[in-house]
Amino acid sequence: MTPVLFSVSYAGYWGQHRLGLIPFLEKAAALGYPAVEIAAKRPHLSVLDYPDASSVGEVKAVADRLGIEIATLAGYTDFTAGRNAAEVPFVEMQILYVRQLARLANALGARIVRVFSGYFTDLADHQADWNKCVVALREAAAVAADHGVILGLQNHHDVGVSVEGFVELLDDVNHPNLRAMFDPWSIALNGEVDLYTAAKRMAPRMVQTTLADYIRIDRFQYQPPLINYQRIQPPAVRAVPLGEGFLPLDAFFAGLRDGGFDGYVAYEICSPIRGGGSEANLDAASKGALDKIASW
Repeated sequence: MTPVLFSVSYAGYWGQHRLGLIPFLEKAAALGYPAVEIAAKRPHLSVLDYPDASSVGEVKAVADRLGIEIATLAGYTDFTAGRNAAEVPFVEMQILYVRQLARLANALGARIVRVFSGYFTDLADHQADWNKCVVALREAAAVAADHGVILGLQNHHDVGVSVEGFVELLDDVNHPNLRAMFDPWSIALNGEVDLYTAAKRMAPRMVQTTLADYIRIDRFQYQPPLINYQRIQPPAVRAVPLGEGFLPLDAFFAGLRDGGFDGYVAYEICSPIRGGGSEANLDAASKGALDKIASW
């Protein structure tokens, strides 16, 4: 397995310290990571700012100088978007985005373009949303293959987020260039806590996993007439350094090993984290994650 630092951790999206793309590469190398995943949007690698293979020449040169591999370009897709604007070709625009990312990935020497499926638009449209994602993922996988890179599906959005749902979605797409980027945190947050069995089952289909850890924070609302508190569902969650939350990541890694997984293991800080968003705190969490990944 190869540890990876995801640039979203230093993108500033949640008010944390923000680094540009080149400074992020330098940060990852300084922390000891052998590889990185780059968010394919501003402030990092937007297709507007990097329109062709020649435009990423400096990024590739810096990565080569630092001796750090660019493993994955992380695309941001939602193939069910646009329900209220049927005349707008949202899926076509997103597949064009995937094509451009595949071109850039090829130029950077990256193996993978990451995508998401889609959010449910209406519970009554479950099958329609599912079918839309199947068709879009199949075409996106073919587009990525044309440029010699793997399309990786991360179990993040509503469609296919559970273990069974993820397996069924991959099987329905049924394209040899679509591989799993199966994560433990969405499974644990949804209550599917047998991470050993899930990881062992998914390992042969995987090219990458992405790690984060959380604590649950129970929520209550005061009810004055009752002089009491009402529990609010679901609980909130807060990111904490790897190993300090409720995810049984040791069991997850045991399942990966027993299932034969030998791909990338990315760490991300993709929400406000305990200790705040200072550069020093982000560095401590990222360095601690690298040590934890090595131990597991």
